[in-house]
Amino acid sequence: MTQYMKVPVERIAVIIGPGGKTKRDIEKRIKTEFTVDSSNGNIEFPEGGDPIQKMRTVDVLKAIGRGFSPEKAITLFDDEMLMLDIIDLSESTSTQKEQKRIKGRIIGRGGKTREIMEKLIGVHISVYGKTVSFIGTPEQNQIVRTAIDMLINGVNHGTVYNYLEKKHQDIMKRQIQDTYRNIEFVDDEKEDEDTQDDDGVQEDVNDTQESIDDMQEDIDN
Repeated sequence: MTQYMKVPVERIAVIIGPGGKTKRDIEKRIKTEFTVDSSNGNIEFPEGGDPIQKMRTVDVLKAIGRGFSPEKAITLFDDEMLMLDIIDLSESTSTQKEQKRIKGRIIGRGGKTREIMEKLIGVHISVYGKTVSFIGTPEQNQIVRTAIDMLINGVNHGTVYNYLEKKHQDIMKRQIQDTYRNIEFVDDEKEDEDTQDDDGVQEDVNDTQESIDDMQEDIDN
């Protein structure tokens, strides 16, 4: 079945890329060509192809449409754990003025707040139009979503930064624990290999000793 999606018209040029390079790169990834209507932002996928890759492609194109650079959006192809999450600010604000204020809180002065979220939690964030979008693992996205909800609801930035710092420490602690587990697992495998090697060496020693004993018997006889 033919699949359709739509992106903002002003982002079509980014999806196509210089001389069509970005579009071609994406098509090579999914081994399927798609058509783009630059007049209305419609994108059409033909029938067939890998459905999972198509879903990934929709997310990549949607990410570009929501303000991400192609380089950041294409990371969705490279890691199956990464997901695109989008918050529609129009659902929690009633006027454009309020929307602008909330976007300012999320970005922060000189981009500070967005930068802190990206660095501490390890996500990519884009504030574009009426939306805030982020690319990360499900756990990372949930943390960022909570932080953004706090900012939307008026929680002061210091409290949000403390929350992010705590979550950052939790993530780092878990990563260290996972690393130690992997090291222990490798050590256990190495120990098993060493034991097997020792057994092999002992067998060789026994075989050699038997050969010496046989030779000695021949000499004696």
